[in-house]
Amino acid sequence: MATLSAEELQQARIDMAAAFRWAVRHGLHEGICNHFSLAVGDDQFLINPYGLHWSEITASSIVLAHYDGEVIEGDAEVEATAFFIHSRIHKLCPHATCVMHTHMPYATALTLVEGGRIEPVEQGAIRFMNHTVYDEEYNGLALDTAEGDRIAKKMGNNRVMFMGAHGVTVAGSTVARTYDWLYYLERACQAQVLARSTGLPLKRLPPEVVQATIDQFAGSNTDTAPVHFEALKRVLDRDEPDYKT
Repeated sequence: MATLSAEELQQARIDMAAAFRWAVRHGLHEGICNHFSLAVGDDQFLINPYGLHWSEITASSIVLAHYDGEVIEGDAEVEATAFFIHSRIHKLCPHATCVMHTHMPYATALTLVEGGRIEPVEQGAIRFMNHTVYDEEYNGLALDTAEGDRIAKKMGNNRVMFMGAHGVTVAGSTVARTYDWLYYLERACQAQVLARSTGLPLKRLPPEVVQATIDQFAGSNTDTAPVHFEALKRVLDRDEPDYKT
């Protein structure tokens, strides 16, 4: 990918900080753990600094690191699992400009049960069909290149990966599009976990309706993610303007 200009890099930092702040507001975060990253060219990526709660993150606190682990800009280190997961996905998955890994509760819940899958039983879930892969091989903490490579290869060209006993990873072309998918993925998983909690069977949609809806999503010319993300940033501009600093 082309290296970002100084102006583009600053805007990327602002967008990343906004995503972290909203992950807290949406309940997608887990203390100082989990990680969002953005490839910026020259084998470099932006990523959250180790030790900051996501409600504290600002544009200037985000670390710029090299795929080899060197911190280029920033006063904090990159948490080890963040480095091994994100650097390898960015390196091996060309579509993964932005990578968001969380242990958000409802999506993670589906990784903890036998046969846990997001089922095409409602409109929100259908959006993720044909873009999702399931990794059943939990090997403990990702603390080496081999495990990072295994995760990246499992991700392939998919946009969503459910990681057995380990949350989810979402990849996309921009911060806005990736966060939009992360948010709506959790909403779809929440609906399914709640539906399953009733003890009643899921009501299956006819296959032809599912396929028609998949085609509608694929053929839509309306890209709502940037509009959604701009709205989120306007709320932060009003309530938490320090995220840009």
